[in-house]
Amino acid sequence: QVQLVESGGGLVQAGGSLRLSCAASGLTIDNMDMGWYRQAPGKERELVAFISSDLRTYYEDSVKGRFTISRDNAMSITALQMNSLKPEDTAVYFCNAATPYRTQNYWGRGTQVTASS
Repeated sequence: QVQLVESGGGLVQAGGSLRLSCAASGLTIDNMDMGWYRQAPGKERELVAFISSDLRTYYEDSVKGRFTISRDNAMSITALQMNSLKPEDTAVYFCNAATPYRTQNYWGRGTQVTASS
């Protein structure tokens, strides 16, 4: 059974840092594109950061320079280091694993991140 389990969320003051981890089981992530998405109350889910199987990265404009995505294929872990958190970063953060044409597409259940002002 494929599982993506997020951890590392929590409550932090604005300006603080959190590190999210996504642990995958039941699949090999080596050839998969990994992404972090977030969904704030009343808003649509949006892509925050992405790292391809060949280590290309993408960041949503509002997090550039503050967030860093990384992956460890041997450990089947994808991480998101979040620095200088702002109240507008508050959301549930979801891990996604997908093959390039999304013939396989998996989601975690999410972890809450709250940055208080």
